[in-house]
Amino acid sequence: MSTFNFYIPTRIQCGSGLAKETGKLLKPYGIQKLLIVTDPGLKATPVVDVVVQSLKAAEIGYEIFSDVEPNPTTDVLDAAVDFIKQTGCDAVLGLGGGSSIDTAKGVAAMATNPGGILDYEGYEKIGATPLPLFAIPTTAGTGSECTASTVFTNTQTRFKTVIVSSLLLPKLAILDADLTAKLPPEITAATGMDALTHAIESYVSKQANPISQSMALHAIKLIAQSLYKAYIVGSDIEARENMLVGSLLAGMAFAQSKLGNVHAISHTFGGVFNIPHGIANAALLPYVIHFNIDACPEKFRDIAIAMGQDVSGLTATEGARTLVKAVIDLNASLGIPSNTKDLGVNLDALPKMIDDSMRSGNVLVNPRITRAHDVKQIIENAYHGTF
Repeated sequence: MSTFNFYIPTRIQCGSGLAKETGKLLKPYGIQKLLIVTDPGLKATPVVDVVVQSLKAAEIGYEIFSDVEPNPTTDVLDAAVDFIKQTGCDAVLGLGGGSSIDTAKGVAAMATNPGGILDYEGYEKIGATPLPLFAIPTTAGTGSECTASTVFTNTQTRFKTVIVSSLLLPKLAILDADLTAKLPPEITAATGMDALTHAIESYVSKQANPISQSMALHAIKLIAQSLYKAYIVGSDIEARENMLVGSLLAGMAFAQSKLGNVHAISHTFGGVFNIPHGIANAALLPYVIHFNIDACPEKFRDIAIAMGQDVSGLTATEGARTLVKAVIDLNASLGIPSNTKDLGVNLDALPKMIDDSMRSGNVLVNPRITRAHDVKQIIENAYHGTF
C-alpha cells in the first residue's frame, strides 16, 4: 500500500431543520459579527431569513453580501473583500451553492492576506490564517463545505484559477436537506452530476488512497440511487439528504485525491463560455471515462456496479464500458445534452481550451497519461457527440 495522508478538520452536523440552529452552533466560536456570503436568488427566499433569525436569537451580529454569481469572478471577490473590511466582520459564512461557499473562502483568506486571490494560485500558498469560515450548502453538488479549494474566474483572461490550501477548510459544515427541497429540477440535475463527477474522478485518481476511495464509492452509490428521484420528486427529503451526504463524501474524497480530465477541461468551458460547471462536467464525463477505461478497467467496473449495472459474466473492460452508457442514460433522464455543442462550446476557442486544460493540475492525476493532443480529441469528441 502506498504512503498517504488524510486530513479533514471540518466538523460536520447533518439533520433536517438544522439551519434554524445556526446561531446556537456558531456561538461557541466567539463570533462578534458574521458576514453571510450568498447570492441574490437565495436572499429573496426564506432561507437567509432562517439563518438571520437564529443569529439574532444567539446575539451574533451579522452583515450580508449577496452579489455572488455563478462561476464567481475576481471582480465579485474584490467587492466582497472591500465589504468585509468596511463592516468589520470577524468570521464568514458561505450560504448557498458552490459559488457562494467558494466566494466565502476567498473573502476569509483575502481579509487577512495581502495582494489578490490570483497570487495564491496552486497549492498551499496562503500564508496568514483566514478568518474563521463556516458553510451551509443549499445544493448537493460541489462539496465545497469540506474541501480545501476555491475557484475564481480571472476577468481578464477568462481562466478559472484554482487555489488550494488546507487553511480554506471550513471549521463547521451544516447540512440541512430541507434547504434543498425546493431546488429547481435543472439545478438539482447540474449539481448532482457535479457531485457524481467528483466521486468518479476521485475514485480513479492516481492520488487516491483507501480512505478517499471508500468515500468516493459510497458517494457514487448514494447519488446513483437518489439523483433521479430528487430530480422528479424534489420534496423527497430522504433522496435530498442522500444527495447532500453523497456530495459531502465526494468532496471529502477529492479534497485528498484531486480530480481528473473532466475538471481540467470543464473549467475552461466555465471560464471561456460561462457554462454552468455541473452541466459541463456531466456532458464531458462519458467521453473522459471512455478515454480512461484502459488505464484502470477494474476501477471503472467497480463504479459501474455501484451505479447498479449488471456486469456478471463480463471482463473488467467490458464491465467498465457499461459505465459509459449508464452515464449517458442518466444525463438523458436529467435533460442534459449528449454533446457540448448544445451547451454553447465553440471550437474556434480550441487552442485556448487545450492550453488552459493542460495548465490544470488535475491532468497530472488523471489515471491515463494525457497530452495536449488527447485533450483536443476529447473536446472534439464531446462537441460532436461521438467516440
